[in-house]
Amino acid sequence: MAVHYVTKEGLERMKKELEQMVKVDRKFITQQIAEARDKGDLSENAEYDAAKEAQGMLEMKISILQDKILNARIIDQSNIGTDVVSIMNIVSLKNLKNNTTVTYTIVPESEANIKLGKISNKTPIAKALLGKKVNDEVQISVPNGTLEFRIDKISK
Repeated sequence: MAVHYVTKEGLERMKKELEQMVKVDRKFITQQIAEARDKGDLSENAEYDAAKEAQGMLEMKISILQDKILNARIIDQSNIGTDVVSIMNIVSLKNLKNNTTVTYTIVPESEANIKLGKISNKTPIAKALLGKKVNDEVQISVPNGTLEFRIDKISK
């Protein structure tokens, strides 16, 4: 698996999520399987089949999360400048069509949360902004057309 860039907080969140899955969710599903098994014939037991499927899904999620944690590299925010847009920057943009201003923080994919203004570095908007400077104008193709922005401010 490829390197997975995260913030220190993001790595801690992933570790807590993994601990929840391993210590709590896994035991719960094991209990469900045992209860379904106690109900008799497994060949016609929908509860047993559902519990086994849930177990498989959980084990897959655990495996994926373990790989992400194993391959995680913490982003050193002290080395991030504000001369050009990069991951972990806060970017203020002016929409050139309607003169509104929006502010986004560009974060690793696993930490994106649009409600908090945190967009993944893999989104079309972030990709168009990365490497640009204050006062640069960017055109961003999105499903409903093209957006035109000017970068007003880059900060940490």
